[in-house]
Amino acid sequence: MKHALLFIPLIFTALVSQAQAVTPEQLIEKVKLKLEQVNNYKATGEMKTNISFLKAPNSQVTVYFKKPDKLKIKNEKGISLVPKGTVSISLNTVLKGNYQALDAGTSTLSGITVRVIKLLPTEENSEVVLSTLYIDVARLLVLQAKTTTRENGTHELQLMYNKYATYALPDKVIFTFNTSEYKLPKGVTFDYDDGSEKKKPAGKQDQRGKIEITYSTYEINKGISDAVFN
Repeated sequence: MKHALLFIPLIFTALVSQAQAVTPEQLIEKVKLKLEQVNNYKATGEMKTNISFLKAPNSQVTVYFKKPDKLKIKNEKGISLVPKGTVSISLNTVLKGNYQALDAGTSTLSGITVRVIKLLPTEENSEVVLSTLYIDVARLLVLQAKTTTRENGTHELQLMYNKYATYALPDKVIFTFNTSEYKLPKGVTFDYDDGSEKKKPAGKQDQRGKIEITYSTYEINKGISDAVFN
């Protein structure tokens, strides 16, 4: 029995070493292959918006996606509340383009050991400066992505998986961003602004805004017209 117990840490060490043996480039390619199972989807869910200058109630939303990186989020009134100019609301856009993948070791998220990979774009005029991915290697799922852009600040995407993990589609996403970089979409002020102008106190740091979407259904690979994204 003692001999059997001694083998357990050895097996664990071997598994960790095997996971680390996969290069950053190979791991990213495996993650992309899993994402590429999905050509398009239409999803429904509830969106919670926490932005200091918006009076935005929880709303039912429909989310449309089509390869390679088309994404549209509409609430029940047909208005999208996703910050304009952001490139990190979808993993497909985070992994788009050419970049150098660097190993940044391991970390832990919600009790799960993850591999940390940093992506440095190789294109000189890329909007993205740096992306950091926290990957569950066993399931090939990105649990968190932090993206720094040239003009729209730093965004963070957290993803929780359950029913649709096979397709790398989350049951819940939490998108956090700098409200100072938020560009108010047309029509939102009329529907949601409470009419008051609150000035930021001198010396106060930029506040963070948050959008949460909890998905209830997905229709995967059933086709979506390009007109939806106009």
